Amino acid sequence: MRQRALLVFGSLVCLLTFSTSSFATDPPDPETAVRMMIRANAEKDLPALSRLMAHDADIVSYTVGGRKYIGWPDFEREMRDEFVNTQKIEIPINELKVWTKGDLAWFAMEVDYIRYVGEGSAVKRTVLPLRETGVLERRAGRWQLLSWHESFRSAQLGGPLASPSATPGSQKLVSTASPLPEVSGEWDILEVEDEKRYKATLDRSGNGPYTQHQGRFVTTKIENRLWQGTWHQPGNDREGGFEVLLSEDGKEAKGIWWYTRVDTRKNIPPKEHGGTYHWKKVTASPASTQ
Repeated sequence: MRQRALLVFGSLVCLLTFSTSSFATDPPDPETAVRMMIRANAEKDLPALSRLMAHDADIVSYTVGGRKYIGWPDFEREMRDEFVNTQKIEIPINELKVWTKGDLAWFAMEVDYIRYVGEGSAVKRTVLPLRETGVLERRAGRWQLLSWHESFRSAQLGGPLASPSATPGSQKLVSTASPLPEVSGEWDILEVEDEKRYKATLDRSGNGPYTQHQGRFVTTKIENRLWQGTWHQPGNDREGGFEVLLSEDGKEAKGIWWYTRVDTRKNIPPKEHGGTYHWKKVTASPASTQ
């Protein structure tokens, strides 16, 4: 798998046409604060983000893949990397709703985080469909973001095969709330950006080897056709995670993969570097009858 930057961030961006100087003015209401943060992210304006976000040391926020940020420094480090690794960021807001009660506010939002990586004709465009929720507080007359959480609207980039149904309840490693899809068998796998192709042979739990650097997939969760897990490649000493969305007939899956370790580097944020998957099922596996 070839290293490629993907997003890891509670993606706050906007379509408003604020000038850069507008960030020097405190937002008059929480919705404006959210949109200003979004704009700051799109313009790679870290000082503006810093001003609009609370820096309490014990604030906890979550991004895709279960990545957790504690306090401002943890988040700031990853944002610096994101801004360096991207040539351009666009994040249109598809939907935004804000509620206010006194000095507290909370919001729900859907955005498309669009990243451009590379130069000239080699620029790659990636779209991540995200949903966001968060809490703001008015402190000394200034609205600031306290904590936020983000997740994918679908596991697949560039338009899902089918939207996963939303079911409330706690998450499990492997869901038993409904019959699990039959994922055992042989799969043809394409890494879309690099056009790399190889095969995986999986058991009924979604675990098994694949023909790339002695690789092996381990499934951690399957729920509502959302399939998540990890990959390990001893052949080139790398590992990471994946998240794909199965088609209704269970014969295809599309989604993303990312690194969590490359050689001795173990602090790679999930979903920041990776690419796009397209899986097609070839045969049923004898392992499914075990």
